[in-house]
Amino acid sequence: MKTLEQILAERLLKIKAIKLQPANPFTWASGWKSPIYCDNRKTLSYPATRNFIKLELARTILEKYDDVTAIAGVATGAIAQGAMVAEELNLPFAYIRATPKDHGLENLIEGDLKPGAKVVIIEDLISTGGSSLKAVEAVRNAGCHVAGMVAIFTYGFPVAEEKFREAKVKLTTLCNYDAILDEALKTDYIDESEIKTLQEWRKDPANWNTK
Repeated sequence: MKTLEQILAERLLKIKAIKLQPANPFTWASGWKSPIYCDNRKTLSYPATRNFIKLELARTILEKYDDVTAIAGVATGAIAQGAMVAEELNLPFAYIRATPKDHGLENLIEGDLKPGAKVVIIEDLISTGGSSLKAVEAVRNAGCHVAGMVAIFTYGFPVAEEKFREAKVKLTTLCNYDAILDEALKTDYIDESEIKTLQEWRKDPANWNTK
């Protein structure tokens, strides 16, 4: 029987929400060269996969986080999934901006998160962890308790894992980089000769293009 990570890896590769191009790297907004590109927004266009992710996020929250009273999504990638999960669990929903609005109330959090609420934050992708943990900080500053974060996918960078430990944030992800590589190899999306390149990139992604 396939694991959740394997099933989701298969789905993400099939709809090209995740692409692997070791021989023709992508350039991220940060300037990093990368053999992988992840765009989980694409899952919203495929109802079966969209629903699968919603239900697995909701199940994970019910199983791993006790007495949650609100759901928050990180803008923009996790707003839709976060709202669907909140609907599934019949919980209040809000979303967290990367920066405050430059007009009106200058909100960083859109929606009502009541002080004292026990919140699970939904994220679509964990890379270095910086933007995700800024969202955690915003929720904590609003007087809420962050029960943890649940994300669709993580690259599994050591720097991100360390940041989450330091911030004392429990992180659960549905799929990960290792599962993607395993599934890509099984389906001949990549071959054995490309695995080393893909594994080396994750060790030091910021400098990988200079090696």
